[in-house]
Amino acid sequence: MDLTAPLDTLDATGVTGMIERLRELGGPVDEAEAIDEIAALQRLKSAAAAAQARVTVALREGRVAREMDAGVPAAERGRGLGDEIGLARRESATLGSRHLGLARALVDELPCTLAHLTAGTVSEWGATLLAKETAVLDPDDRRRVDAELADRLATMTPRQIERAARAMALALDSRAMARRRARATADRRVSIRPQPDTMAAVTGLLPVEQGVALWASLRRDAEAAKAAGDERGIGQLMADLFVERLTGQTAADAVPVEVQLVMSPGTLLGLDDVPASLPGHGPLPAGPARDLVLGVDGAGDDGVGDEEESGRAWLRRIFTDDVGRVVATDPRRRSFPASLRRLLRVRDGVCRFPFCDAPIRHDDHVVSVTLGGATTAHNGQGLCARHNLTKARPGWRSATVEARAGGESSAASNAPEVVTLTPTGHRYGSPVPPVLERLPEPSLPDPSTAEAQLLSMLPCRDRTARRRRRVDVLRPDVLRPAATIELLDTG
Repeated sequence: MDLTAPLDTLDATGVTGMIERLRELGGPVDEAEAIDEIAALQRLKSAAAAAQARVTVALREGRVAREMDAGVPAAERGRGLGDEIGLARRESATLGSRHLGLARALVDELPCTLAHLTAGTVSEWGATLLAKETAVLDPDDRRRVDAELADRLATMTPRQIERAARAMALALDSRAMARRRARATADRRVSIRPQPDTMAAVTGLLPVEQGVALWASLRRDAEAAKAAGDERGIGQLMADLFVERLTGQTAADAVPVEVQLVMSPGTLLGLDDVPASLPGHGPLPAGPARDLVLGVDGAGDDGVGDEEESGRAWLRRIFTDDVGRVVATDPRRRSFPASLRRLLRVRDGVCRFPFCDAPIRHDDHVVSVTLGGATTAHNGQGLCARHNLTKARPGWRSATVEARAGGESSAASNAPEVVTLTPTGHRYGSPVPPVLERLPEPSLPDPSTAEAQLLSMLPCRDRTARRRRRVDVLRPDVLRPAATIELLDTG
């Protein structure tokens, strides 16, 4: 396939046509041709990134000019554009703003790097590193670094580009490193990210001397404990010491915390193995989820399903049903009550704005109260701080979809899809993500088929025929039914 063959038009339709033509690749070819195709596609990816940069800058210039004619204050012109770019790229608003900044740097101050990107002789990551390392320079010095590296970029690795650009920036401006360090120190932070197998990674971004001192202290004391006969590994000891020192506890597993555990009644009672979920961390196998519940010593005074205490750990059990029904609140209230705020955070998980995975910071009305929006789960969503401000800017709107595919009413389950409309008229949907992932149930065979007749001859335990039964959930403090759940038993 000739990737360089001209298209009739080169606009959004033409680009879509190119994507369709790429479907032809992947057939049987000799090894040399396969390598050539891979190399050509890599150049195409870089050229597409350069084209995105040019289109992005043109979009910003047009937006700023239009808003200037409309009398928008200079400080407000172009606000929210990073969010729109993130949506178009199916990425977060933070990445959208980062791509906007990279595009402006490439077009306005790094023309040689942009030319290499257009020709496919440097990757988008390499161009990003060059832009990052020269960000502290004034525009003239930045163009000088760009020109100095122009003849070498095609043969340099991203790491080499990063080192060379940093060295040149330091040579041109001896204060550049000090400014970089000040910016980096101001950006110090601690973050947490979920990891596989119900683990979490807590990361501290610190000045190098502090990071090295912290690690060395943990390592020294872990080695001392190991030498004294502790059977844990060095890594385990360092992790436990890390937790103990930060929390002030004498044991790594005695940290005061509330754990929100979302699980179905069937999983709780051991009738099925639908995975549970720890909001903010992801799925949890049914067995460990039940172990968490069984590890709690007793129920609170207000009965099953509330906060329960085990040592200094708190477990909040949150149950779901098949459609996720919730209790509505008074629509005349403007602020969300605590119970509804908690429900929104568990239901949405992260910011509800399309393609955003930031933590929820605000409880938002999809349709604002001033426009008649109600304070209900149906009209509520969890948003990060940035997107709660973005949706309030001119040209942005949001609404709920009142019916889902298949005729199910979203109002019935209080889990509507939110549709966001951008200033350019584009629409982006954001359905409620499932908290508990379920596999589809196998369909029963047609009674008239031979397979169904064979199944009817098997013992009851081997059939897929279903029957309903009622299960009492006992209050452990008084040993009497606190609730009765009707379950669908599969034998």
